[in-house]
Parts: sequence; structure tokens; C-alpha cells
Amino acid sequence: MKRGYGEDLAYIHDTGHGDFARHAAPAILKTLRRAAIRGGLIVDLGCGSGIFARAMTEAGYEVLGIDQSDEMLRIAGRRAPRARFRHGSFLNVALPRCAAVTALGECFNYLFDDANTLRALSRLFRRIHDALEPGGLLIFDVATPGRGGGPGKRQKNVHGRDWAILLETGEDPRRRTLTRRIVSFRRVGKLYRRSEEVHRLRLYRPDDIVAELRRAGFGVRRLRGYGRVRLPGGWVALVARKPRRGDRTC
Repeated sequence: MKRGYGEDLAYIHDTGHGDFARHAAPAILKTLRRAAIRGGLIVDLGCGSGIFARAMTEAGYEVLGIDQSDEMLRIAGRRAPRARFRHGSFLNVALPRCAAVTALGECFNYLFDDANTLRALSRLFRRIHDALEPGGLLIFDVATPGRGGGPGKRQKNVHGRDWAILLETGEDPRRRTLTRRIVSFRRVGKLYRRSEEVHRLRLYRPDDIVAELRRAGFGVRRLRGYGRVRLPGGWVALVARKPRRGDRTC
């Protein structure tokens, strides 16, 4: 299992990129309530710095957040004190009985755990289906071919008040992988500290993911985004529902 999101990048991701979870939360809350899920436990896989967890606890839900980054979990514990958090891989973590499972921000694509494959996700989907209450939801998004802008490398830089990152992305269409090389600079006192991480993602075709969800017993629908959060090409969101007895799957 590879380390990802160390101290500085966890801080930068939370500070500079937290709006994704913050703006997605209201739309996901509406989705839960439309499904008559107005309380109960939400298991948030790849919970990051706890922005979504806090929004859900403030809305009256219980939350168990799972993440592989100790640094992210430290931030999450401070931000969402009413939630519970656990260190682990989404591929093998024990899933309690729950009303919903969420995985936002391409969580299922990351190769911090080399065991992450379509077959492994298929097993995960079955375990989630078993853990959900009837009528429960799995809400998540995945990176798909084209997420890196196509073949070849691309570079950009982003900066905030006390940080900057240099990002190089490279997509391999044959292997369906995306590599992100991230050089970060974070101000510590009067100086900037440099760190570097390499994140690899496996890119999944949407039809393959939908097929595995349906094999697990879910009804599935695709989303263009989460409310005001619209996803660009190469990125798709899905809502998978465990049917109640007598329901027809979609």
C-alpha cells in the first residue's frame, strides 16, 4: 500500500480544493432525502479532510469516514468531531450496516492500493450491496478515459495564499492509467517547504462500472454532476440503489 497525501499536500488539498466536496454536499443531501433516507449511517469512503462528513453530520446523519491518509484524517477529526474516522483501504475495510455509502473525488480510481482493479471493485460493490439497508444508496464518481485530456503530458500550476503546486499529468490510453506528478510548496514560517508525490489512477469505462453495479444487484443511474458541481469530460458520477423487496431495478 503506497502512501499518499502527506502533510503538505493534505493541507493544500483541503485549503485549495475543498470546494468540490463543499458544493457537492447539498445536492447529495437532496438525493438522499428524495430516496427517503433522512437519517442513519453514511459510510464515506476516501473521506479526505472531512468537509463532506461535517455537512452530513450537521444534517443529522451519522458518518463513518475511511481514508488511507493519516494526515487527511487528522484534519477530518478536527473539522467533523461528531463523525467517526478510521484508517484503511476502501477495498478491504469492514463495512457496517448503513443507509448510504459515498465515495467522492475519484476515490475508486486511486492506485495507492495496487490491488485496485475492476474485479476488486466488483467485489467491493457486492460488499456494499450487502451492507446497505434496502433502498440504500451508493453515490460516487469515477475518472474515465480522457480524464487526463488524452494521450501525452500536460502541465499546469496552481497557487494559494501560502502554497503552490506544479502538476504534470500523463494519460496512457492503452493501459487506461493516469499519472499525476505533484510538486508542492507550502509556506512554513518565512520559508517554503517542497514535497513531491506521484498519484496513479486506473481509468474505468463507465459502461464497465455500470455493468458491475448491476451484477451486484443495484439499479443505476448516471449523473452529469452533483447539483452545481458539473463534471468535465472523463469524469462521471453514479447513483446506485439497492432495491427494496418488490422493487423493479432500473
